[in-house]
Amino acid sequence: MHHETQLSLFDHSSLNQQDQIPANSKIPITPGTYENIEALAKHCNSCNRCPLGQTRTHAVVGRGNLRAEIMIIGEAPGKNEDETGLPFVGRSGQLLEKILASVELSTETDIYIANICKCRPPENRVPTSEEAAACKPYLLEQIRLVDPKIILLTGATSVKGLTGDKRPITKIRGEWLEWEGRLCMPIFHPSYLLRNPSKEKGSPKWLMWQDIQKVRDKFDQLKNKNQN
Repeated sequence: MHHETQLSLFDHSSLNQQDQIPANSKIPITPGTYENIEALAKHCNSCNRCPLGQTRTHAVVGRGNLRAEIMIIGEAPGKNEDETGLPFVGRSGQLLEKILASVELSTETDIYIANICKCRPPENRVPTSEEAAACKPYLLEQIRLVDPKIILLTGATSVKGLTGDKRPITKIRGEWLEWEGRLCMPIFHPSYLLRNPSKEKGSPKWLMWQDIQKVRDKFDQLKNKNQN
């Protein structure tokens, strides 16, 4: 009898996998857990894999086209994002939309936006490596579900959170990196551009303009490749 009971513990066919998500961040969430972003978002809003879950208003999961060719990954929500449940809706987000529009890219059609961490760190501090690790399985599931061809990583925290690369953003921005068979480009975080408004040659804003044009060119190349 005991043997049968033991077997039934490992018979997951009758269980809703989502209900088995461990609160302990040391226990992984297996790839393929979520059928869609809605199911993932629902779970993020009741997640306690790290202490940030205790202070959030809303988990900030993503916005944009769920079939986008380009995914932008930010750091973590700020005040506006925590209140609305949407990423990049404050001043940084408005600037990001303008940067994308300058090369005719749109969150309606071409872009999906997510974050390394889904909950706002107190006082907008940088997420800890533990917080990023606790949240990473959700991000990996988002990447799997959206299946973008290009991933833009805004700022060093985003680069490190996804790829583990700890180099400063000034050293690696504008370079194509390959991660898990996908093209990734580190770019400046829009908040950095807000603090450095100069548009002179060599300035962060000028460099961002070069980078976003590279992204647009790559996007067009991939589109043409798919059509031929």
